[in-house]
Amino acid sequence: MLLHPDLRSAPDEPEPTEPMQPIDPTIALEGLHLVPEAPVRPVIRRNTADRAFRSLATAAGALTLVLMALIGLFLLIRSWDALRVAGLSFFTTAQWEPDGGVFGIAAVLLGTFLIAFVALGVAVPVAIIGSIFITDYAPARMRTPLIWLVDLLAAVPSLIYGLWGRSFLQPKIIPISDWISTHLGFIPIFESDRAVGFAASTFIAGIVVALMVLPICTAVMREVFSQAPAGEKEGALALGGTRWGVIRTVVLPFGRGGMVGASMLGLGRALGETIAITLIISPTFEISRLTQILQTGGNSIASLIALRFSESSSFGISALMAAGLALFVLTLLVNAVASVVVARSRSGASTEI
Repeated sequence: MLLHPDLRSAPDEPEPTEPMQPIDPTIALEGLHLVPEAPVRPVIRRNTADRAFRSLATAAGALTLVLMALIGLFLLIRSWDALRVAGLSFFTTAQWEPDGGVFGIAAVLLGTFLIAFVALGVAVPVAIIGSIFITDYAPARMRTPLIWLVDLLAAVPSLIYGLWGRSFLQPKIIPISDWISTHLGFIPIFESDRAVGFAASTFIAGIVVALMVLPICTAVMREVFSQAPAGEKEGALALGGTRWGVIRTVVLPFGRGGMVGASMLGLGRALGETIAITLIISPTFEISRLTQILQTGGNSIASLIALRFSESSSFGISALMAAGLALFVLTLLVNAVASVVVARSRSGASTEI
């Protein structure tokens, strides 16, 4: 058999080859026209029921916005006479004498915020503790009844809270107010005149409103805490963390945005509360007495409207409409900020792997 001359003997060493030079991507892709792929959009086929539900939901949302705009327009039209007379002094005057030409919401606006802040100071810590207990400590058989109980508290009418707070809670809060004034009276907000008394105060009204705000805050926080990633919680436990350590390092940071949003939603409810505050407080327009939350005397925009509406003249009703417009705008702003905070929270985020 004859072999090809190049195959008769194999070389002992391979022939040296030139090292490969890196390819310049600009040269390699020169002349190529790369066309980006168009995004693939899923084809959604809606049946008659889906289209009907979509139309109904859109109409309901649009109707809500239209109603809110009509309410704001109605308040603006009815309050225009009073706003034209008062001008910017409407927000700086503490007296309320519309027929005398001197009226403003400075005092009642301050009282509204003080009652709301007292309510949040009591309700928010209790809501955090209660929601953590429901989601992480309560036995499984107790969670559903506790959730039902919290939702049921939100359905109790404001009138019931006001009557209960005036007849039952107020006599039990007065000794607490006296103790706070005795031991913490060096703080300006807790300073009080014992001759005036401690009944019908901003502090008592705030506690009653806190009981009304508590179900809202608890429901929102419970929903946020229940969405904490199970993988992160199990990982913290696997690393030797305690149950409280898991809550402190995983659950609370996860639900921080939800806690802020729940607090602001509760603030919106507290700002607009009417009948419960009207039944408890003793109305006053003195700012010095309003800032001392433990002693008798307090006020709010909602209670002012409820107390003065039936006895006011046509111009007085216009002034009350202006106060209602201020409360309407304030409540909308608080709820809008709360919605933004809740939407930007980490709720529903999944664990990164």
